[in-house]
Amino acid sequence: MSDAPLVLLEREGRLAWLTLNRPQVRNALSHATLLRMRALLAELRVDREVWAVAIRGAGDQAFCAGADLKERRSMNEEQVAAFVRDIRGTMDDVAALPQPTLAVINGHAFGGGCEMALACDLRILAADAQIGLTETSLAIIPGAGGCARLPRLVGGARAKQMILLAERLNADQALAIGLVHEVAPAGQTQAAAERMLQELTSKGPLALQAAKEAIDQGIGRPLVQALELEAACYQRIIPTADRLEALAAFAEKRAPRFEGR
Repeated sequence: MSDAPLVLLEREGRLAWLTLNRPQVRNALSHATLLRMRALLAELRVDREVWAVAIRGAGDQAFCAGADLKERRSMNEEQVAAFVRDIRGTMDDVAALPQPTLAVINGHAFGGGCEMALACDLRILAADAQIGLTETSLAIIPGAGGCARLPRLVGGARAKQMILLAERLNADQALAIGLVHEVAPAGQTQAAAERMLQELTSKGPLALQAAKEAIDQGIGRPLVQALELEAACYQRIIPTADRLEALAAFAEKRAPRFEGR
């Protein structure tokens, strides 16, 4: 296991699977893991053959336990600050991918693991898993986007409750507040993810990217500006071959064959 890549990248047709590959430490995020993850994300960001990206954890115990606290204990204050910048940058890289992203949360996701899931567009959680931002129980705060992204997802009041009390939500609780989009039976998160990814890749990939940009960049802007952004994203889609293929498929009563152009 020591010679295995810390993060695996596997391509399956139009899909890319990123797997955090440290199951012996619940896929905790070491500095080396972050460097590997960021390099792979940079590669995927410009890969036009990849239409959707899924992130999962190796093993069946954890999606990601967050920062590697054993490594953290050996750091001085300056090194801790640099590490926090790196882990936040990694989550920002996940969020900045143009392709739709899916967090396949096959086990517990705490701290930085929850923040990685928050950086994804869609989230599936195993029925027997828990999720939460538990940093205050360690006398720190979520520093990789949790304090910023969680309120935008579940509202400020609920985010304060989760963060201040270091709550660990079960699957039903996470689904009820909209933290995850789907709960999969234990042991079936992979199958549920494959179904959702199949749905994603049946859509026009350029349209998915444009819609993601319009939503992500429009949130928080005044409505007039958000509408202008949406119009600009739509304008980019009009001359695409995929749009014309969709119209032809509709007229011919067949499934469209998109090519991402």
